[in-house]
Amino acid sequence: MPTRLLHTHTGVLCNRDAQRSHFMDSQQYSQLLSSCSRCAPHRRTKLIHTTISGYFQFVTFSHRWGAGEPLLRDVEGRSIGDMSSEGGFGKLKAFCDRARQQGYLWAWSDTCCIDKDSSAELQEAIGSMFAWYRRSALTIVYLHDVANTGSFRNSEWFTRGWTLQELLAPKTVLFYTQDWSLYKNHVGSNHKANVNVIEELKWATGIERRFLTEFSPGMDDARSRLQWVSSRRTTRPEDIAYSLFGIFALHLPVLYGESAENALGRLLAEIISLSGDTSILDWVGEASQFHSCFPAYITSY
Repeated sequence: MPTRLLHTHTGVLCNRDAQRSHFMDSQQYSQLLSSCSRCAPHRRTKLIHTTISGYFQFVTFSHRWGAGEPLLRDVEGRSIGDMSSEGGFGKLKAFCDRARQQGYLWAWSDTCCIDKDSSAELQEAIGSMFAWYRRSALTIVYLHDVANTGSFRNSEWFTRGWTLQELLAPKTVLFYTQDWSLYKNHVGSNHKANVNVIEELKWATGIERRFLTEFSPGMDDARSRLQWVSSRRTTRPEDIAYSLFGIFALHLPVLYGESAENALGRLLAEIISLSGDTSILDWVGEASQFHSCFPAYITSY
């Protein structure tokens, strides 16, 4: 579970201690104590796990970063309900509102729930992010450039590197348009269960339905996974490789400041080392200085 979560009822960012305090003040905690005092010892562990897991269900946020996104230092010790409703702050508030309306107490956003000034925390977050999206009860995707009656097929969200794992990892996803309406008014609880939405996602991403609905991280179909990201971009060039660590279920050092070529080379070398899959050597373009068997750029796939 992420180190920090937003409490959707108060709008306050909570660390682990604050999360624990909220739980111990909750009705669920009181009921748990009562139930544990009455149940057989061999059932207590399962009861505790079920209660805590249910209480700490959280919603993850996926979006295209823009100017003025609120960072950790902007929200620490404050309620987002008291902040501006403009720009990134307004987007964060709307996200928390939707998470609360869906019945969830906790929410996580990559803008303010990570201390990006801590290299250790950033390394941990990048290594854990796929798992966080996978374990989330719901992922809310905000498409800032899609009108309420429009199609999301040409949204900028589909051109970004990090949003690929944010699409594939979650089991449950809801897409919202620029005015925070559900995409095409599809009112189900999971757009991944909507045949029409899945067909549009296939068109927008070039990814088969089976991967969109039941994706497993790992190195199967390695070249296909590289192709999915080959036309995407990241603000920091080396992030295009880091954004694939979770998709390939790899744990590699994050070395900000290295070249994108080196980051991609390390990724490809690890894939071949662990899987023996030489299909990733099938590419067209400029050879990498990291190793001449590898491409210099992800676009070569």
